[in-house]
Amino acid sequence: MSKEVVIDQEECTGCESCVEICPDVFGFDADNELAYVIDSQAGSEEDIQEAIDSCPVECISRAE
Repeated sequence: MSKEVVIDQEECTGCESCVEICPDVFGFDADNELAYVIDSQAGSEEDIQEAIDSCPVECISRAE
């Protein structure tokens, strides 16, 4: 079982790159202009890692 994906929303800049890469895992709250996790288990490990790596402020991580 994979680890949960978390977003530090205080650091999120709302660039939406994670949503573009992995829309089944990440959503976007347009009112607050922040990304959020829909379902950590919905995407492939490779896509989730690409989303983590693409975050310009490094606010996406795996929960321990």
